[in-house]
Amino acid sequence: MVGGTFALQPEEGEGHWQPLPSTGFIISKVTPDNSPYDNFSTGIQVLQPGAHIRRHAHARAHEFLFCYAGHGYAELGAERHEVVPESLLMIGRGVQHLVQNTSAVQMRLLWFISPAGLEEWFRAIGKPRRPGDLQPPPFERPADVKAIQDRMHFVRPAEE
Repeated sequence: MVGGTFALQPEEGEGHWQPLPSTGFIISKVTPDNSPYDNFSTGIQVLQPGAHIRRHAHARAHEFLFCYAGHGYAELGAERHEVVPESLLMIGRGVQHLVQNTSAVQMRLLWFISPAGLEEWFRAIGKPRRPGDLQPPPFERPADVKAIQDRMHFVRPAEE
């Protein structure tokens, strides 16, 4: 890194396999751990066909999701939106949201969150992933997931 700038290749960053129902992986690209930037983090999330990101909200963060492959839908609050390549979702603090991959291919999303912290969630619930690793069999979230959500200021939906 020179002067706070750097370039990362597709597999560079800290990777984690994701538990059900998000089967797929994330790669945290820019975080306070690997950059001089404390106010945000960004990375990619890959959802396998049929997988989804559970409904949740962030009590203290705003999030952008940019789809660059695959398609499906997102529910932002009470509104449902189609998601196709080049769709951009802005999710405000406290807004319940979910994303569903309805395509036969991977849905690939770029995430950006401010303030930083989403990378810590992925570490806490995922399993480490290295480039070239084969996808592990589907696995459940940790038994203490509610405590992890509380620690990371997630807001669970009312039905949980």
